Amino acid sequence: MDEYAWPAGSEAPEPEAVRQSWVETVVALPVGSHVGGEVIGRQRFGVFIRVEGIPNAVALAEITVMPRGMELPPLGAHVEGAVIGHAHHNHQVQIRLPV
Repeated sequence: MDEYAWPAGSEAPEPEAVRQSWVETVVALPVGSHVGGEVIGRQRFGVFIRVEGIPNAVALAEITVMPRGMELPPLGAHVEGAVIGHAHHNHQVQIRLPV
């Protein structure tokens, strides 16, 4: 298995469901909210997270907002962070790890 993977399969919400739920996701996860979830995808630029309690939400923690020297969490890891923004163009909640 490749070290890097895009969110896919049963771990990732369907893209259309993510898009349709976007307004509700933004309301439920305002900037400053504490979130937790499972890493469902890894790329060199960060990790994708399935947010607990919001089934159609996908978060992205970019490496640029991780503490210096922090390793990318592995697929399946539980992580926690704080919402720092919303990427409306691709329906992703932006988070900073750790809280």
